[in-house]
Amino acid sequence: MSSVVKDEHHDEHPSGIMRWITTTNHKDIGTLYLWFAMIMFFIGGLMALVIRSELFQPGLQFVDPQFFNSMTTMHALVMIFGVVMPAFTGLANWMIPIMVGGPDMALPRMNNWSFWIMPFAFSMLLSTLFMDGGAPAGGWTLYPPLSLQTGDAFPFLIFAIHFMGLSSIMGAINIVATILNMRAPGMTLMKMPLFVWTWLITAFLLIAVMPVLAGGVTMLLTDKFFGTSFFNAAGGGDPVMFQHIFWFFGHPEVYILILPSFGVVSAIIPTFARKPLFGYASMVYATASIAFLSFIVWAHHMFTVGMPLAGEVFFMFATMLIAVPTGVKVFNWVTTMWKGAMTFETPMLFAIGFIVMFTIGGFSGLMLAITPADFQYHDTYFVVAHFHYVLVPGSIFAIMAACYYWLPKWTGNMYSETLGKTHFWLSTIFVNLTFFPMHFVGLAGMPRRIPDYSLQFADYNMIASIGAFGFGFAQLIFLYLIIKTIKGGTKATDQVWEGAEGLEWTLSSPPPYHSFNTPPVIK
Repeated sequence: MSSVVKDEHHDEHPSGIMRWITTTNHKDIGTLYLWFAMIMFFIGGLMALVIRSELFQPGLQFVDPQFFNSMTTMHALVMIFGVVMPAFTGLANWMIPIMVGGPDMALPRMNNWSFWIMPFAFSMLLSTLFMDGGAPAGGWTLYPPLSLQTGDAFPFLIFAIHFMGLSSIMGAINIVATILNMRAPGMTLMKMPLFVWTWLITAFLLIAVMPVLAGGVTMLLTDKFFGTSFFNAAGGGDPVMFQHIFWFFGHPEVYILILPSFGVVSAIIPTFARKPLFGYASMVYATASIAFLSFIVWAHHMFTVGMPLAGEVFFMFATMLIAVPTGVKVFNWVTTMWKGAMTFETPMLFAIGFIVMFTIGGFSGLMLAITPADFQYHDTYFVVAHFHYVLVPGSIFAIMAACYYWLPKWTGNMYSETLGKTHFWLSTIFVNLTFFPMHFVGLAGMPRRIPDYSLQFADYNMIASIGAFGFGFAQLIFLYLIIKTIKGGTKATDQVWEGAEGLEWTLSSPPPYHSFNTPPVIK
């Protein structure tokens, strides 16, 4: 078959592989992002299983400590930059033009480019596993001087991070341009679905902080290869300065990973509660407040570096303050469900699971915000438990909820509700089995990023490792279900959620002819 298909207007449209390489269609690019995220999810998951295999019992079993540290470093980089961010960007590509009533993204060719940079960035990152000296092993935070001791892999790591950042910034600019310029007539900012709002705010965060990371890692690069001493104390530099630069990026980054989740959950809860979202305006303001506060709390990651007392007190209170707008959001979701005609299809289960477990992560975050307590918790498994509760039942569950919610819209086919619910319950049981015991070993003093540990932590580590393997295998159901739904199955109707679709349409999208004020054009 020819690689070009001609339609009735004699325009040339590539088919086969060229269609995907050259596409400027927002739905195609959204699909590419989502499949890329899925592939990286399994790669990053395998790295996590290497970590949990080693920690199944005390002693050194399977891998040497250097490789173990490489796995913790690579697992984080892959999951953050290769899974959560591309998956949310994919959802944004798919849904934002539909939700704002635009024909496509504002900058379609840049959209194509911002996706295709990603596979090259991650090929470069993963290639470090095969280099002399091994993959980066300084933790995903890349703290000097430890991160500078990496062998040949170091420049590849830095270049890969620059590529990821470039992709993210281009994607974010495109999303901002689309939301601000492509809205249907009559769709004011305060009529936009919350998913669009959360992504607008997330995109501004990305544009603001990715260059900060780029600057920090470039300074690391010049310290290693060009004789500078930004972070080298022997040359008059300061390693703690790197922590300030890194976390000035790193803390807004964790909100980049969670804000789109809030948008997804704010679309799903009203649909299955069959009620409009409670407190729309307060949700918008809460999202903006979280984004603003995320810039002034970075040093809560650094309470133990010896900063002045006034600094510790400021960062403690500023961090606690973030709990207020987050609490507003949780209150609004619960209030939306209150006295609603709720049904518990798979997307709703994932959304409710998100609210419950994300809140657990929020509470442990408040514990970590308290400076004197953080001196005890810092760099223990308690911190690992905290951020995994925010990111796995938080970001990952929200992405899964979104996939189940919009799959019928994307494919025209309905997925198997039984398999979807099985996937939810297995994931929920195993995710808690994996991460809840980490709170206990952390409070008992087990440090992070170590391949071996004291005998007293053995039981909880064994439970966590069993949970991790269970969670990993449960995701194969998700993969199977998605492929099966794309290939065929029961046709989805316009009443896909049994009467809720009409409500979902008005809540999350403009009416079919894409305008609130102008009458439809009948051709």
